[in-house]
Amino acid sequence: MPRQGLCSVVRTHILAERSTQEKIRDNRRAKTRQNTTEEASASPRGQTEMAASCTLAVSPAFAASCSPSSSSRRSRRFGVVAMASVGQKVYAPGVAVSEGNGGLPKIILKSPHGSEAEIYLFGACVTSWKVPNGKDLLFVRPDAVFNGQKPISGGIPHCFPQFGPGPMQQHGFARNVNWSVTDSEVNEGDPAVTLELKDDSYSRSMWDFSFQASYKVALHSTSLSTTLKITNTDDKPFSFNSALHTYFSASIAGVSVKGLKGSKTLNKDPDPKNPLEGKEERDEVTFPGFVDCVYLGAPSELILDNGLGDKIAISNENWSDAVLWNPHLQMEACYKDFVCVENAKIETVQLGPTQSWVAEQKIELI
Repeated sequence: MPRQGLCSVVRTHILAERSTQEKIRDNRRAKTRQNTTEEASASPRGQTEMAASCTLAVSPAFAASCSPSSSSRRSRRFGVVAMASVGQKVYAPGVAVSEGNGGLPKIILKSPHGSEAEIYLFGACVTSWKVPNGKDLLFVRPDAVFNGQKPISGGIPHCFPQFGPGPMQQHGFARNVNWSVTDSEVNEGDPAVTLELKDDSYSRSMWDFSFQASYKVALHSTSLSTTLKITNTDDKPFSFNSALHTYFSASIAGVSVKGLKGSKTLNKDPDPKNPLEGKEERDEVTFPGFVDCVYLGAPSELILDNGLGDKIAISNENWSDAVLWNPHLQMEACYKDFVCVENAKIETVQLGPTQSWVAEQKIELI
């Protein structure tokens, strides 16, 4: 679509926004009445964040893209803050928004090669990655809840600013809040979207710092890449841990992970509170029972055989550690169907004011 046409579409959306928001508020009130029996411990932020995520606005980047001097032929960028009501498109070819499970908005990426990915704004959670043959290489647990109240169990959840248990909720708050869309682009046919999370009263109630998290997800023919950038926007330093808690579809009896031999291990079996230090001696790590192990100083690439006939290269930059997890009989209903191979930063990252930390991940069918 020409840039002038895009600007016209945006103006139309803005004019329709008031009517759209009235419908959204009516729907939300109905859902609120329906959900009054949900447990009191649910996150207080879900419904207010949903309201924010359904607002359409135009960023300076998008305004600039409407001028004749912007963009190249190979890479076209479209800056859109948050998103419009379900059914409207984000303005890059191959990037769209639709209503997902539980009415939560999700971003859909489609490559001209036939691959697809889905990302929920709630938790910035990638829940699906399909390669051109239609096979979904990620796994979402059958007990996953899509209500904007609890983290989505599966796909690629975020762990930030804490990994595991600690002074705040398990794995931090980033997976339990709504992110906003700040940019979308297409590069030689491959779509990408960038999401953003900033501090607010909810995050500061657990972690009293000002920050900005930017998360770019890019889809290619046989791979999915992510870039996470954490910036300290406070006037004082802070520290954090992070991980991408990736669930891969698997047949656990046939799963193996190569590349970890020689890494220092922190084995959380049998006592997660007192992990056993050791060294990985195996060429291939398998999963005959419960596995929960941290690998410090892990290599930049691992090879996963998912037991379903697929081999996946999991590569990274600046994720210095790895985590393997399968709950075995603790999740009897589904443990045979997935394995978690996670890129992580277990060692504390410290950032001074204005400093940033960036880490990249690429998962690729080989």
